[in-house]
Amino acid sequence: MKSLAILNGPNLNLLGRRQPEIYGRTTLNDIEVMCRTHAERLGVELAFSQSNHEGELVEAIHAAVGTHDGLILNAGAYTHTSVALRDAIASVGLPVVEVHLSNIHAREAFRHHSHIAPVALGQICGFGATGYVLAMDALASHLSGATDAAT
Repeated sequence: MKSLAILNGPNLNLLGRRQPEIYGRTTLNDIEVMCRTHAERLGVELAFSQSNHEGELVEAIHAAVGTHDGLILNAGAYTHTSVALRDAIASVGLPVVEVHLSNIHAREAFRHHSHIAPVALGQICGFGATGYVLAMDALASHLSGATDAAT
């Protein structure tokens, strides 16, 4: 059975009350329940975690090797600042899908750049919590060997 890890970065523990006009009212717990339900449908194991600490996220990426087949990462603000997360992803050789609840390309200019995107399989943003399910589908398809990738 394939195993996926979903890693969530800083401030995502505040979902549901943090800037609901941008991030909605869905909590991180709601997202986890939705992802666990979808994982059952996909027939994959799922680990789900959140940390406000960059080093803990780096450690989680390292620890995924040999444990998980792929990662889904919502690095939050670290997306735009963390070379450490980028290097960790590049170092482990696991496929990673980058997820954002909001459309980072339609927001402040500093959010338009992602250090994660160049080392990720793909990026999903702007679809709210549904983006996690889309990422799970994309990653599961990739891991099953689907070859219909866009160029």
